[in-house]
Amino acid sequence: MQNPPQTTDELYAALGENDRLPYGRTRTVTAEELAEAAELFGEPVPLIHALLELQEAYTYGSEPRKSPVVFARLLNLFDEQPDVFDARLRHQLFWRFKWVANALRSLPEIPLASLRQWMTEMRDRYEKAGLDLQPYYGQAYQLAAHVGEDTDLAYELWAGRTRSALSDCEACETCERALYHLAAGDDERALRVWEPVLAGKESCQEEPARSVSYALLPLLRTGRADEARHLHLAGYRGSRRNPSMAGEVGRHLEFCALTGNEARGLELLAENRNLFDEVDSPLALLDLLTGVEVLLARVETLGHGELPAAGFPGRSWTVASLRAEVRDRADDLAARFDARNGTTAHADRRRVRLGRTPLLESLELTLRPRTLDDVAPAPAPAAPRPAEALPESPAELIRRARELDEQGHPDAHACWARLRELTAAGGYVHPDDPDVGPLVRLRADLLEEEATLADRKDRHEEAAALYEEAAGLYEDAGLAGHAVFARASAVLAQAQVVPPEAHGEGARPEAADAEARAAAQADVLAGAHAELVRLHEGASGLAPFLEARLLRLRVSARGLRLQASGDKEHVAPVLAEAELLYDVATRHGLTGQIAAARLLRATTHAMSGDLPTARAEAEGLVELLRTDGPAWHLPRALSLLGKIQLGLGDAETAHASLSESMRLAAEWPAEGVDAPNVHGELAQACMHLGRPDEALRHLTRSAELDLRAGDRFDAFCAWSNAAQLSLDLGRIEDCIALLDSLLVEPDVVNGELDDRLVAQLRLTRARALHAGEDLKAATAEFVALAAESAGWDDDPGSHAMIAAETAVLLGEAGEFEQAREAVDRALAAHARDPRFEMLSNALRELARLQAHQQGPDGLAGARALLDDAGRVADAARAAGYEAHGRPLDSALAYEHGRVNAYGGAYEESLAALEKALGLIGEPGEDAGRAAEWAECVRLAGVVEGVYLERRAAALGRVGAAVQRLASLGHGEAAEPLTELAQRLRDEE
Repeated sequence: MQNPPQTTDELYAALGENDRLPYGRTRTVTAEELAEAAELFGEPVPLIHALLELQEAYTYGSEPRKSPVVFARLLNLFDEQPDVFDARLRHQLFWRFKWVANALRSLPEIPLASLRQWMTEMRDRYEKAGLDLQPYYGQAYQLAAHVGEDTDLAYELWAGRTRSALSDCEACETCERALYHLAAGDDERALRVWEPVLAGKESCQEEPARSVSYALLPLLRTGRADEARHLHLAGYRGSRRNPSMAGEVGRHLEFCALTGNEARGLELLAENRNLFDEVDSPLALLDLLTGVEVLLARVETLGHGELPAAGFPGRSWTVASLRAEVRDRADDLAARFDARNGTTAHADRRRVRLGRTPLLESLELTLRPRTLDDVAPAPAPAAPRPAEALPESPAELIRRARELDEQGHPDAHACWARLRELTAAGGYVHPDDPDVGPLVRLRADLLEEEATLADRKDRHEEAAALYEEAAGLYEDAGLAGHAVFARASAVLAQAQVVPPEAHGEGARPEAADAEARAAAQADVLAGAHAELVRLHEGASGLAPFLEARLLRLRVSARGLRLQASGDKEHVAPVLAEAELLYDVATRHGLTGQIAAARLLRATTHAMSGDLPTARAEAEGLVELLRTDGPAWHLPRALSLLGKIQLGLGDAETAHASLSESMRLAAEWPAEGVDAPNVHGELAQACMHLGRPDEALRHLTRSAELDLRAGDRFDAFCAWSNAAQLSLDLGRIEDCIALLDSLLVEPDVVNGELDDRLVAQLRLTRARALHAGEDLKAATAEFVALAAESAGWDDDPGSHAMIAAETAVLLGEAGEFEQAREAVDRALAAHARDPRFEMLSNALRELARLQAHQQGPDGLAGARALLDDAGRVADAARAAGYEAHGRPLDSALAYEHGRVNAYGGAYEESLAALEKALGLIGEPGEDAGRAAEWAECVRLAGVVEGVYLERRAAALGRVGAAVQRLASLGHGEAAEPLTELAQRLRDEE
């Protein structure tokens, strides 16, 4: 708090502002400062309010030692000046006797006699005030359950009483009843009791998150795994990082450990590392640590005790070392509670939890399932697995590698990998064999292979250097043709190197700059092609396979130029080069290069937009490969064919081709296809076929494969698409859980991943939170994104979109002053990069919200927003823009009608609706237009017949509309009008 309040009004305003903050140290510290400030006014009521806020901060901030101290001050004030406590303050005072009872139970240093003395104090105070004792008996039962003695009697004394005004909320009492049955071993009965809370029918500050955490294992034990999965995702989100819900977090960790989700458990543990330092309640800490120990014990049992784990601050931990520390601390806490209580209840409960075995071998909790192997330090990449066993002798291995390499056979990679291991090991003796050649040639071969692998991973600069080095060694070995090919490969690799300024920090070129850069890249590739031709024509005595490879480089250079420029004039040169390659390959019987030439031809036709020709070429290639081979080219050809078929709208056939491509690719050890890309294409095909769940599986698989290959940007793009699709499918908790997992990845946290991609992930998460009705969290994320995107000078349109959405959420929260500021920023960005429909929609919705929430008081502000929407519609009309949804003008006129109706301006409302009907025109046969027309008539009928009380005119309007819609076959659109007509007749 920067400036202490100078008046009681400022104090109350500051208390209200603090009350909107999440529980935690920031809120608690401010509450302490406000309580100190309240003392200075010398007035009891402001001090009471400040102390109530402070006790709430301590209670829900997991600081039970301080809560009773504050309550003692409140009780003294009540005893000294009871008249200053109005009915509301008095209610809060007596309610918080229960908070103190909970706080004292959670502190093992408080003697049991003191706890019972407090219960007596509570009973005496309630009786003296004439209050019902049901809340007292509720606390007496909770003490009995905590101690582990006489629980049945205490339960009956509480549960049999009627609820009163000071009883715990229904959700909390439901949880206590369910826990009683759970402790008795009756899972089914406990779950029946919990049903209204788990279904969201009863809730409070702590519920349903508390009940969910306890219900997870009973749900598993009763065979309701899907329900447990869903509740875990929703319940964990309501508990995470919250010191007052540390026990709930511990139970979610235990759930992960017992369902084969140990890796997720470690991830959640890392996300909640703050709890090790922030939980001041020994009882909550014991609950948390026991759940942590269940998880760590399971991970260690599976042989991963050396994995890093997030634990107590001040040092680094492994799973094994943290488990030992947690065990010691939790055992000590349990012993202290049992010593205080004179029972063994807490040690017994710990023993039961720690003795549980997994309830399911595997339960897929999220769209990003991971195993402990996935989170372990990455091992060195495994060598490619060949289809056949490799020769033992170096000489035979070298011969096999070169033979397969000339064919383009994927097993060559495994041979080269084995040779790299042999030559790197000490004591390698190169074969003295003229057919094998000198060691320098082998070194050149290995360098060329290394360069090829780097090139495929788009590490072009590294590849170019390796190719150049290989060329030099080939020259030393007297292999001029190989040297020419290596040098040509270096030329093409270097031409693909992206200049540093093209991908530097914050590099976001405007469209004109991007076009200039593409033109420059096309020029570079044209120069590279000229150099390739020069090298080719300057070489003599080339082996056929080398000549074919040089021609393939030339085709690739032409193709890349076409891709960079997008100029169809470059199509013919690519096809001409491909024809040269095809002729040479056919003349020398190079089946692999024949396939390559035809694949390049099909790809070129596809890039040029001539999909029918591309399809015919790809189909011919597939048939050729099925009959004549080589078989390893078939997966790639099928992949290309599937993409072309998808482009032509033949999703069913595309799905079949792409699926066969993936199946065949699994038979080959190396290159096959770009599997992540194919899974992405399969996802698109599935969406076209109306199979979104299957599409989601393909997207997640694509992301996993990219991640394993080290392509993190592509992986996160695929995850982003998966998150959006899951949101579109209404799988909100899946979406949020996936994004939460991604946003804590180290490269995201450290700012190493593309900032716009991270912003997109956060935007999707904010929308999911909004869809999940977590308005507070969604609004906070949108506000943060709007502030960040304000600096995107290269992309004002995106900022306009984010700021407009932010304004709508602020409007839903009733913060119309902030919403107006946000929408003004959206309009300013829209002026630079128009987003007509999105801005119009946001302005209309914000106007509706303000008029609906504020009535006549908000009418002027709402009308101003609609005036802005009118200017947007005017600009859209002038620009020739056509909306994808409702026409902007008719939608605006309708909103004028609705806003004026909310504000009590009924004549203006009816006039606006008449205008909207004129803009919409007759309903016609289009169902969407008929529905819009019918809604406009309905609202006009309500305004005219109900608010303006012109029932006869309204009935005539509505009746005629019903007949018109019925004659056009729009019975569903007419139903609300029929209901309105009946209402108007009933009110006559």
